[in-house]
This record gives sequence, structure tokens and C-alpha cells, in this order.
Amino acid sequence: MVPLFLALLLPSLRHVADAEPSHIGKMHPPAPKEQNGLDDSQQEKVVSVGAEGVLHSPNFPHIYPRNTKLVWRLVAANENSRIKLTFDERFGLEDPEDGLCKYDYVEIEDPVEGKILGRWCGSQSFPGPQVSKGSQVLIRFTSDEYFPSAPGFSIRYSLLPQKQAVVEVPAAASPATHQSVDVLGEVVSGFSTVEEVMKYLEPDHWQLDIEDLYKPTWHMLGKAFLYPKKPRGVVDLNQLREEVRLYSCTPRNFSVSLREELRRTDVVFWPSCLLVQRCGGNCPCCSNRCYECQCQPVRVAKKYHEVLMLKYKAGGKGLQKLLTDVPLEHHEECSCVCKDNSD
Repeated sequence: MVPLFLALLLPSLRHVADAEPSHIGKMHPPAPKEQNGLDDSQQEKVVSVGAEGVLHSPNFPHIYPRNTKLVWRLVAANENSRIKLTFDERFGLEDPEDGLCKYDYVEIEDPVEGKILGRWCGSQSFPGPQVSKGSQVLIRFTSDEYFPSAPGFSIRYSLLPQKQAVVEVPAAASPATHQSVDVLGEVVSGFSTVEEVMKYLEPDHWQLDIEDLYKPTWHMLGKAFLYPKKPRGVVDLNQLREEVRLYSCTPRNFSVSLREELRRTDVVFWPSCLLVQRCGGNCPCCSNRCYECQCQPVRVAKKYHEVLMLKYKAGGKGLQKLLTDVPLEHHEECSCVCKDNSD
């Protein structure tokens, strides 16, 4: 039998026990989620841009985590405005391989035009300012399971009125103002000679820069083959068949953009495009048993081409100009391959 004083006390104890969790919950609310897209790595984080803000890699400026994929979609509060992105000078991701950012990188895409504005990695220099073409911009961050680095990246975003979004560069403007790489590339690509490029870059002492730029190099000349002319009226069926083989599916000249081919958005090349050998042509006589044939490379070689490369130095300390070799893939032999092996 419960004593009378305990019976009177028990309801009060239950009331205290029931009230305590609620009281504790009010004293210690859950921590708010970060507003820079790091709260959910599986979904796209939409950020409304009405004023300045910052987003960054996890743990910035310390080592970012492995196996991370983050996506931010920045949307201007005013659809007639543009978005400006400015990278923090403290920039460092895993180094590229063969000049390409394959593993850890930050990438910016303009969803209006479906165009990649740039992909960056490494730590030699930080990316220049970027301006969206429309009222939205996508930022992707990817890291694989190996070699995370520090400090990662940090990007400050701000709203830019439409009338300021399009950067107009007069022909006489100087690149010393540290134009964005895209703007510099558009200006330089319009010049037809390297002398015009150097005059634009260094109008006061461009001739000295030309002398420093060029160095003696050896060039190998290809061999020329002359085929004997056949007598009129004689048909060489073997030659006809050989011509079909030579010209139906063969390596032929294609022009490629160096920045797109090498995925180097941090530099400007001149010439901006080069000719490479790539497989082309049709395969009308591949095989009687083949439903559809396609022309594919069977021997590929990497060849180096010497071009002028322009790159801003770290910290915006001038423009580096040098001749450099860029690797491009060439198809040396092509063959018609059956796409559908079923009869």
C-alpha cells in the first residue's frame, strides 16, 4: 500500500518528467543548415541572388572531403540581371593530369546557353572573374576518392545589372587591366598575325617580345610522292578499288578549338584552333553481312604542336607569354567496323 504522502507526490513528479524534455528542447534548438549548398550533396541547391554572398567547398580553407559532388544553381532575383562570380585567391584542388581537370575540380555552366564557362583544378593560379550570360548559373564541385587537397575554393557571387553584364573591349584596350580569360581570348582570336597579337599585348616593346618569344627550332618536311600517269583508255580496276579504300574512310583534316579540346579555360591560345587528322568518310562497302558500318580509328598518335600561350600570373601580376607544346590526338589509320554484328 502506497503511503498517503507518496500518492500526493507522484502526479507532481510525472508533471516534472513530462515537462523536462520540452524544456530542454526549447533551450537547445537544432543547428541551422548551411546556406551555401552543403546541407545536401545529393540534390541541387538553389540560391536566390539578390545581394552579395559566398559559397565554398566543404571545410574551406582546409582539406575538402573525398567522394563529394555538390551542385549550386544561382538564380538572379531580377531576371534582367546577370550574376558575377569572383574566386578567392586561396585556390587549390588536386592537380590536373596531362593538362586536364579529370578528378577534383570546380566547374561553371551557363544553363541558358548550355555552355561550360570553365573547369578549374590545381593550385598554380586562381580563376578569373566569370559573368553569366543569363540570369542563372550552375556551379559544380567534384572530388574523387584520392588525394584531397587544401584549401579548396571560395566564390563570392553578386548581382550585375544587364547593362554592365556585356563587357565591351575596344581594339586599343590594354590587357594589363586583367580582363577575364574569355574576353582576352575573344580579342586575341580576331588578330590574323602574331605581330598583331604582340602589338596589342605590349604596344611599347612588342618587337623585343617577338625576339624573346621565337627560338630556333627544327622543322621536318614531308615527302612528296608522284604517281605515274596511266595511258589513256586503259582501266585499272585495282586502282579504282584502291581509291575507294583510300578515300571512303580515311584520316582527314579537322579543325579543333584548343581550349575545348584541352579543356583549358584558364589560358588563351593563339592560334585558337589547329588542324588535326581525324577519321572521316563513309563505309558503303564494309561487308555484305554487316547491316551498318562506321568509320573508326585503329591507330592513334599523340602529336605536339607549338603555339603561343597567354596566361595571367598568380595574383594578377602581369601576363605570361610563352611558346608551348600542346598535345593533340591524331588518327593515323582508320577502318570500317561493323556496328551491328547480327546477320
